[in-house]
Amino acid sequence: MKLSTRGRYGTRVLLDLALHQRGGPVPLKDIAKREEISLLYLEHLVTPLIAAGLIRSTRGARGGVCLARSPEEIKLSEVVGLLEGSIAPVDCVDDPKACSRSDLCVTRDIWVELKEAMDGVLESKTLHDLVEMQKKKGRTNMVVYDI
Repeated sequence: MKLSTRGRYGTRVLLDLALHQRGGPVPLKDIAKREEISLLYLEHLVTPLIAAGLIRSTRGARGGVCLARSPEEIKLSEVVGLLEGSIAPVDCVDDPKACSRSDLCVTRDIWVELKEAMDGVLESKTLHDLVEMQKKKGRTNMVVYDI
C-alpha cells in the first residue's frame, strides 16, 4: 500500500495546524509555505477536511483554517480513510467476490492480515501523538518531512 499525496499531505496539513494554531485561524498560504505544498493543491485538500468536520474555515483578513476538534480526538485512521479510502492492498480484501479464488487463496489471507495491521496502527495513533512525536524530533516551526 502506497499512500497518495492526498493522504500524506492531508496528514501534514493537520499536523501543521495542531502545531501552529495558537488560538486563531492559520492562513493557508502559511501552511503551504511551511509544508512546501502548492496553495492551489492545498485548497483542494482542505475541502474534504472541512466537509468531514476535521477543520473549520474562517474568511476575511484574519481568516484561515483551524482544527475543529482537539488533536486527541482525531485518529489517523479517520484522516487516511477520508482522503485515501480503503487501504486494502488488493480489491479482494474488501470484496471477496472480486476474485473467484478468494476462499482458497492463501495470499489473500496475507493481504487481509497486512490491512488489519495497517488499520491497527492508524486506529491507535492520533494527531496528538504526531504532535508529540514531532516535538521530540524538534523543528516544530519549520516542518519538512514526508509521512
